[in-house]
Amino acid sequence: MEFALRDFQDTDFEILWSIDQRCFAPGIAYSRPELAAYIRRRGSFTLVAEKAPSPTAMSSGQADVEPTSGIVGFIVAAGSRGIGHIISIDVLPGSRRFGLGSKLLLAAEQRLRAVPCHTVVLETAVDNVSALAFYKRHLYHIVRTIPRYYSNGTNAFLLQKSLFSGTRDQ
Repeated sequence: MEFALRDFQDTDFEILWSIDQRCFAPGIAYSRPELAAYIRRRGSFTLVAEKAPSPTAMSSGQADVEPTSGIVGFIVAAGSRGIGHIISIDVLPGSRRFGLGSKLLLAAEQRLRAVPCHTVVLETAVDNVSALAFYKRHLYHIVRTIPRYYSNGTNAFLLQKSLFSGTRDQ
């Protein structure tokens, strides 16, 4: 599957919010005002992933749950004072397992290095096993637990990664 990354445009917002609602449970997914604030926050950037049209998908005539082309994921990140923050990374279920999450994360880390940020942090729900495995594959490690981080009362792990050494910060 082919994916292209590009910068966020204002006309993308409703699609990104809809994707966030599909990717995360209520109480973890962002409200419209929260997502809008993170996207517009000073020092933040949003990368949007689009799936290129597939000739076989276009000719099949079947209505798929997932789009055959268009926006299928995004990442919101920010950086200042040497620290980057991955605010959200969202990939529609039908576009997972094709390396898109890794492509988004690596692109965001590259942009954060240019700020320059030496470290990047993120939060993920303590019960999000697939996200934890994904971040560990990308050399993130758990720093601490943040009690009741999400509005539904779920705890989060704070994870961290060094951007320059390729090793874990101590």
